[in-house]
Parts: sequence; structure tokens; C-alpha cells
Amino acid sequence: MSSHRQSKKRRYLTWGVAGAAVVAGAGIAAQTSMAATTWPAQRTFTGRAFDACTAPSLAAMKAWNTGFYGGAAVYVGGKNRGCTQANLTASWVKSVSAAGWKLIPLYVGAQPSCQTGSSPEKMTAATAASLGTSDGADAVAKASALGMKAGSPVYLDMEAYDITNKACNDAVLTYVRAFDKALRAKTYRSGYYGFTSSSAKAIANATDRTDLPGNMWYALWDKKNTTTTDWPFKATQWTDHSRGHQYLVNSKESRGGYTITVDRDAWDGPVAITG
Repeated sequence: MSSHRQSKKRRYLTWGVAGAAVVAGAGIAAQTSMAATTWPAQRTFTGRAFDACTAPSLAAMKAWNTGFYGGAAVYVGGKNRGCTQANLTASWVKSVSAAGWKLIPLYVGAQPSCQTGSSPEKMTAATAASLGTSDGADAVAKASALGMKAGSPVYLDMEAYDITNKACNDAVLTYVRAFDKALRAKTYRSGYYGFTSSSAKAIANATDRTDLPGNMWYALWDKKNTTTTDWPFKATQWTDHSRGHQYLVNSKESRGGYTITVDRDAWDGPVAITG
């Protein structure tokens, strides 16, 4: 997401432009039209989470396990992923999960052609569907290799772009739908990270709701630890434990002798099924 793919100055320019529980069956109606599919129970976490560019070391995760944060987002893959992930292995996932951490898988897929800045992988109208399908399959493979089982969500990171550019916006919607269908074909839940002023707004306002993400992680840097009182979209959208809110960015924090720059998230949605 922009917090880890752009400088702080660039992030704000871009933004201006543009407790754990297992809930059986929660949110499945929003996830899939494949009624015959048997879905694993959704693992839901409600509380505060953080995301950092690089997955912290196991020692740092143990030191940070103080109760302030209960969830941690990790970048499982994508050609536009900004940081190397030396710590992010199946063994790491198993260990931090055993320590009680709830993990939020994030995939930095293709970005819009009308987006400012450079990305190794960008979509066009001609490639959006095929890229969405291949990236979705890759996201499942990457998450599965880390020990994140079927029923887990994968959140697609879509950075800010000009949603008034209809051709560009249509390509994004095509890509997102193909990505989500590829996830659901393997019984993984679909999630989406985007900005309330642009990339998330495009999904929220889409007239055709077919194959759109069942979980919304919205970037709104208002420093409010909530997924309800500042919810920027229709009250009926993404209910039933389907929301995350990135509310504070570039927070340099120290716990147990380990200092990490993180973004803070209010969380009430699905997390990875591990163990």
C-alpha cells in the first residue's frame, strides 16, 4: 500500500488527489455466488492491527506481543510489492500464529495505467482480465505456501488513481473481478485495500456489484480507531465483520527493545486461517 511504496510526502499528495473469533459462514454471501461451494468457517479478528513494509523478525513479533496490537498485515506477494520479505516464511507464520498473532495477507497486484508513478506491473483494458486471473492464482499460491489455508482472505492492494478516467476505472474493475474470481475458485475470500477518495470509492460506488470484494480495508488517515463512526460508504456495505480501517501512518513505535515504523489499523474482519 502507499504507506510502504511511496515516500511520506508522496503519500499525502496521492491521498489528496485521488479480539479473535471464528464465525461460521460469516460474510460468505458477499464473497461468492458459487452457492454449492463448501466454505471453511471465517476466522475473524476485532481489534487493533498494524502493517509494516517488511514482516518483522520473530524476535520483534514476540517483543511486540503486548496486547496493544493483535493483528499484523503481511505482504505475501505481487510484482509491485515494495519490500523484500526475508522473515516471511511458513515457519514464521506458524510461530507468530502460535504466539497469538492474527495475520492479514496483502497482495500488491497490477496497478492502473492512469496511476501516477511507475510500477513493474500495470494493467490495460486489453490485459486487465488475464492479469487479474493470473495474479489471483498467484496470490492463492503464495498464501498457501506460507501456511495460510483455504478460507483465508487475501487483500488486493490498489493504490490511488484517477477514478474519473472511465476507461482506466473500467479496467480496474475488470481486473478486480477476475482477481476475486480466481481467489474464490480456490476457496479463498476476497479483500481489497484502497483509498476512500479513489480506489476504494471506485469499488464502493460501482453499479454492478458482481464479483466485487467481500471485505473492504479503507485508507482514511483521520487517526480514529474505528470501522464504524467514520465509515465513508453506505451503511449497508461490508457489514458482518468485513471491514478494516488504516487510520494512522508512519508511526515509529518501540516495544521490547524493537523499533518499527508501522501503519495502524482498526480491524473487524477476516484474517488468515493458520495452524
